[in-house]
Amino acid sequence: MSAAPLDVAVRLLDDRLPGWGFPRWGSAAAAGLDLHACLDAPLDLAPQGPPALIPAGLAVLIGDPDWCGFVFARSGLGHREGLVLGNGTGVIDADYEGPLLISAWNRNPAPGPAITIAPGDRIAQLVFTRVTRPRLRIVEAAGQMSREGEESREGEESRDGQPSREGARSGRGQGGFGSSGRR
Repeated sequence: MSAAPLDVAVRLLDDRLPGWGFPRWGSAAAAGLDLHACLDAPLDLAPQGPPALIPAGLAVLIGDPDWCGFVFARSGLGHREGLVLGNGTGVIDADYEGPLLISAWNRNPAPGPAITIAPGDRIAQLVFTRVTRPRLRIVEAAGQMSREGEESREGEESRDGQPSREGARSGRGQGGFGSSGRR
């Protein structure tokens, strides 16, 4: 990729972060920037209890509207210990410049042990990605769902004698939740 790298302004709100190794990615090829729990004391999350908002100790300004940030749980903590994000995934818009807060939740069944988060623990990761904002076209019926300027070609044969899929409706969504009806 030859494009200039994304320039993101990062404001440290907690002076302990550099001592904890921030900023760092887990490896040279890692997608996620590790986020630390900037707590003053350990925090216990009870199983199936309410999520807690934990400061990440920084603010970012992405600035470029073609980019955004996603906050994800760290996969090992979610799988092994049950520590996940209370909101699934956090979205950071390009124009947001407030402090990052991590919604942490213990998904383990109750009763069970609490998950203890200590100050400085790496509990989430920040991933930057491109954003596409399509032009939306409102239609009245499913038969109008082909791409603008294309006629629906459902039932026509392609050059190789097989049914053409170009412009054809997929049938997905008929069973709800985007389902094709198959596992």
